[in-house]
Amino acid sequence: MSYALVTGSGSGIGRGIAKELARLDFDLLLVDVNEAGLAETKKEIELKYDSLIYTLPLDLSSPDALTTLTSWTSIWHDELQVVVNNAGFGLNGAFEQLELSEQLNIIDVNIKAQVSLSHAYVPVLKKRTQAFLLNVGSTTCYQSIPYLNIYAASKAFVYSFTRALRFELRNSPVSVSLLIPGSTDTNFVYRARMSAATIKTAERFNMSPDVVGKIAVRGLFRGKAEIIPGFTNKLHAFFPRFVSRSFTEKLGANIYKPEVKKQNAVTQPPVNLAVPVVE
Repeated sequence: MSYALVTGSGSGIGRGIAKELARLDFDLLLVDVNEAGLAETKKEIELKYDSLIYTLPLDLSSPDALTTLTSWTSIWHDELQVVVNNAGFGLNGAFEQLELSEQLNIIDVNIKAQVSLSHAYVPVLKKRTQAFLLNVGSTTCYQSIPYLNIYAASKAFVYSFTRALRFELRNSPVSVSLLIPGSTDTNFVYRARMSAATIKTAERFNMSPDVVGKIAVRGLFRGKAEIIPGFTNKLHAFFPRFVSRSFTEKLGANIYKPEVKKQNAVTQPPVNLAVPVVE
């Protein structure tokens, strides 16, 4: 049996990818900050498939996360064939109004953790006759997006980094792919504290995380450089190439600009920030 490591697998796209890998008879090493979500993923997969599943609740932004993770996975390194860097999150709001620590945490998870895991596991994967590394980006990687700027910038980094790494490893046993999802029916919009209007817009284009997971795994094993699930997302990927940056920035600002709350207005209960994001 071969093993697959999937981060951010407690819900959303990460769970969808894990389920598809289990369907293909992979044993799973699942990691997420949300322990309850991991347990749910494990239970759901075990009801349908015979895969061995091991879980590790872990905050990938913590200083010792890489050491903890590699130590935990070390007994399976000889059988590890797939690594999926899926964990990530974003925050919607004006740059100067969001806490700096929260914005730096986006960089820690979306960039630092992905780079660290890639650096740690590429040598492990190269020991196999054939192996696969999947990094998860976003359609936001193609443009600057006001009020979602750190997240979009982090995904632009992921895009550039993954394409370059794929080229460097082109003559190795490791095939590197980039998943570029758009709006997906996950907790992302709530964790990002998006407005009701933005959430409503996103829902019009949402894809199922299970469908995205299937497309991602199929594209990964076919050795695709970029995997963009859904026709609408393909349009979102190519649209910025044919219009001015100022136009796409204005369009993005119109979508993601936070709602101005009126004084004495009735507000919704606060979002549970413990909910993980796996876009």
